[in-house]
Amino acid sequence: MSSSTLENSAHDDESARGPVKASPAEAPLTLDEPAPRVLSFWDQSAFWANLGVSLFAFSGAYTVLAPTVDGVPQLSIAAGITAMIIGTLVGGLMLGLAAVPGARTGRPAMVILRGLFGAKLSYAPTVLNIAQLIGWGTFELIVIADAAYELFGGGPRWTYVLFAGVLTTVLTIWPLGSVRLLRRVVTIAVGIALIWFYIQFFRVGLPDLTDNPGPSGSAPFGADWSLFWLAMDAALAVSISWVPLAADYTRHSRSERAAFGAASGAYALTQIIAYILGLFALVLAGQGGGVYGPFLTVTAGAVFFFVFVLREADQSFANVYSTALSIQNLVPRVDRRVLSIGLGALITVLALVLNMGDYYGFLALIGSVFVPLLGVLAADFFLGRGRGGWNTAPDAPSRWSMVVAWFGGFVVYQLINPGQLGVWADFWTGVQDLIGLTVQPWMSASFLSFLVAGALALVIGRVAGNRTSGIRESV
Repeated sequence: MSSSTLENSAHDDESARGPVKASPAEAPLTLDEPAPRVLSFWDQSAFWANLGVSLFAFSGAYTVLAPTVDGVPQLSIAAGITAMIIGTLVGGLMLGLAAVPGARTGRPAMVILRGLFGAKLSYAPTVLNIAQLIGWGTFELIVIADAAYELFGGGPRWTYVLFAGVLTTVLTIWPLGSVRLLRRVVTIAVGIALIWFYIQFFRVGLPDLTDNPGPSGSAPFGADWSLFWLAMDAALAVSISWVPLAADYTRHSRSERAAFGAASGAYALTQIIAYILGLFALVLAGQGGGVYGPFLTVTAGAVFFFVFVLREADQSFANVYSTALSIQNLVPRVDRRVLSIGLGALITVLALVLNMGDYYGFLALIGSVFVPLLGVLAADFFLGRGRGGWNTAPDAPSRWSMVVAWFGGFVVYQLINPGQLGVWADFWTGVQDLIGLTVQPWMSASFLSFLVAGALALVIGRVAGNRTSGIRESV
């Protein structure tokens, strides 16, 4: 075993034993410094709970809860809510699994992948993660600007983007302080706002939950439960989107139990609440109206909706801060504050000039990469080599067997859900025809790719381990 491996293992063991006192107040500036264990269960619960309440959840409720055929909703409100609850609960458990390695090792998410793939091979998912996080950070600023524009009845859109970009950047400079602020102030305000809107929407009156949210709000559901699984998979994918970020925050957790419980429980709870509220708003607005309208027309709606708009900055904050930590896996000694400021400026400029509508499909494609990746990580960390401790040093040897398992899970995902990116989707549809695969309604791309990737990781990892042991014995 190399000296760097021994040093790395010692660091991981020290991190697992308890809080490190080197930097008690804030996150370290480089990867050379240990991560302070200062976040309690309630600190982390507030963080994940706020990530579960998003303006995107309101505007995306129709897509997640009521998938359509030729623009006509096929699911009833009740069926959509049921699919969303199941998908979110499963996704929350997966998010909890991704949170544990950070709490155990004290390492950021992309650095942990050194132990799974090796240092050099970890650069591939790191680059993909940087690309998707910059995209999502940009998208969040656009969402904030659009919501603020509607809230204030117009105005220069660039001012909203600039304000959101500056606020995001400030939060990333003091990440642990921002998490504590979420617990002490923002979470309480968001909770009050959610309760207020639920009360107001119920006072207005809601349609029969057995109806679907079509133009008239009264089209009967019928018997097409096939799209139930599509809705469930969409909700699960939303939860999974936070998997590549989880360890960046749980590395500061005081315990593995707190990290798992907060990530899996708080996030799932608030996402369910937010999506149900978003669907109710959609029903009240009608298919042709804006989803934010009902929030602004109820009593004191503008005041409480402002809480949602301001709170949305924690989404962009999480994306930008994790992008900085991902970049540090490539250049470990660069100050994260410098990276955060540069990234904050970048996504602000992108939000001013880009139309994210065309980019969303690309973001979804990159996101699908991380579902099977989590399957490989969970299998190897909890059931494979990770039980004895991963080597996350800068010279960690390559593990091609885990790359093969990851790729196998990715192929399963694309065969079931090729997406909508033109040539890419056409290619996988052609592969379906070539192998005679007919995708069944019950097939969840996220769930099945997770299971296949995990199974391959265990099988291939064991074979590779036995072969390595045989070579050592012969030598």
